Amino acid sequence: MSQTLLFPGEVEWSGENPGISLKTDAAGPFTTLASFFRVVLSPHGRGHALVLLQSPEEEAPPADRANLCLTDNEPLARWLIEGYVSHFGAWRGMAGLRGIQFRKLDHVQTGGDARTHYSETVRAGDLTVALEWSGLGAPFCFSLPPALSATGRHHMPTVFLGCAQASVTVNGQKRPGTPIPREIAGQSISTAMLAFSETWVRA
Repeated sequence: MSQTLLFPGEVEWSGENPGISLKTDAAGPFTTLASFFRVVLSPHGRGHALVLLQSPEEEAPPADRANLCLTDNEPLARWLIEGYVSHFGAWRGMAGLRGIQFRKLDHVQTGGDARTHYSETVRAGDLTVALEWSGLGAPFCFSLPPALSATGRHHMPTVFLGCAQASVTVNGQKRPGTPIPREIAGQSISTAMLAFSETWVRA
């Protein structure tokens, strides 16, 4: 007998949220954190945001390692950072989030087939950031209950694809580090993944 699953609560946002977290040493700190949002539904409307920490543990790093948010909807981006990004495992407690600089996003371009490789390229003025994922695994769909979600307050149904390799390139300079292995929903992936059809429902 078929069964319909209805998540109780309020849908807060829905869209895409692929990410890349890099380390040069699996036992060491993250060298780069990147979380890209393409939001199709939220209290602040639609929009894009790339949250990029080039110096995750520094609140005021040098300009060439600045911590940035490139967005075409700043109220949405600030809401996402405060309510969601700051609770993500690799991002939690990072000083870099406190000194983040907001820049107006001019253009976003998606590439790849999401089967073998994928990319998001974001331009803001004289700054171009390219995120690339390759070695993609099979997509899988799961739902985290509130107790296991990053915020501890939301259901989170989503489709993930794990990635063996990923890179973050800023104005032609590739950021140091590689993804490291991780597990979610019983699946072995890495700290670089594609997240599609992602929806956060406040319980």
